[in-house]
Amino acid sequence: MLETGIPKLDKLLGGGIPRGRTLIYYAYPGVEGKVFGMQTLYNHLKKHHSAIFLTTSCSPTPLFKELKEFGWNFFAYLGEKFRVIDSYSPFIGTKDELGIPMDETEVIESYTLHLLREMENIGEPTLVVVDSLSTIMDLCGEYETLEAVREWNRYAKIHEHVIVYNFTAWPYSEDVLQELKENTFEATIMIGGIAERVIFGQYFGLLKAEWTPAERKSVLFKVVRPGGIRVYVPKIVVTGPHNAGKSTFIRALSTEAVSVDRLGTTVALDRGHVEYKGLSVDLFGTPGQERFDPLLKIIGGEAMGVFLVVDSTKSRDFVRAKQMLESIKAYGLPFVVIANKQDLPDALSPEEIRERFSLPRNVDVIPTIASDGVGVFEALERLVDRIMEDGINEGGV
Repeated sequence: MLETGIPKLDKLLGGGIPRGRTLIYYAYPGVEGKVFGMQTLYNHLKKHHSAIFLTTSCSPTPLFKELKEFGWNFFAYLGEKFRVIDSYSPFIGTKDELGIPMDETEVIESYTLHLLREMENIGEPTLVVVDSLSTIMDLCGEYETLEAVREWNRYAKIHEHVIVYNFTAWPYSEDVLQELKENTFEATIMIGGIAERVIFGQYFGLLKAEWTPAERKSVLFKVVRPGGIRVYVPKIVVTGPHNAGKSTFIRALSTEAVSVDRLGTTVALDRGHVEYKGLSVDLFGTPGQERFDPLLKIIGGEAMGVFLVVDSTKSRDFVRAKQMLESIKAYGLPFVVIANKQDLPDALSPEEIRERFSLPRNVDVIPTIASDGVGVFEALERLVDRIMEDGINEGGV
């Protein structure tokens, strides 16, 4: 399986893209869709596999210089195993030494000739990335390009190449857009913009993949520099009784964190940010005292998930924790219970805490020692999975 380099997307695809298959990143105008194809290409190259790249909207040298801000050094892989077909420089009348110049850039047969020739010359199953299929359609015609793409895909299937296309859905003919979305490729990733509660962001979602069941859900993402595509969870609330270890939990997860303390206790919101395994997550921690409950109501309405942190040694605080849990349930948010301070004497086990809270089996109770960072990332991954399982209402996929 050829991995896209976007862990959550690879999971939706059942591990990646099998040999001989084709995939389109189908992006609506206004979102950063082209980064997807470039991240897939770079992820493939850094594993020292062969690749062919057809650039249609920028010359190779300035494009690769620009992509360095993502931490991607494409220059390091140029050679026999990484071939760049350059249709852009000849079109604007310039030369770029990094690419194989293509003539007749407004004739679709020229694209077919160069792509099939390089796929044959590479001598092994490889990844082919098309920079912008929409640019080719603009130059060569919608229907002519569509017919050529079918030919490229047939050739790739026979010779076990993988072709990945970037595409922006400008106002082309409806039948062409429908054909590209539904029938031309074996996998379609939809990329668009979304407003969820008060949050505006970008999403990707799997419309179909012929080799694995498609889960009709979407995932928020953002583009970070360096790094590329990151699954983005803009707000996870961390709450729980006083002195349960919420601030410690946030600091253990976060690459950067801010806490407002007075005499050793949080008197305002904790704030943390996490970059981990392709995830980008913002954390907000509420103080545990009852007088701060209005904060939970304010930020809970905009959250996408909740950690309820409890001190496993203080069963007397469970009544308070149950009250907070009921507030969480009122918003219908995914949540994970953190059974913290598992290293201390008399700590109740996660199963004992589950029983005390009368929680069903499908609610996760994760044992942690937040002061040592034990279990915190396992809890993060599980909550993010729960958020992804619920999906978001994007109206496009």
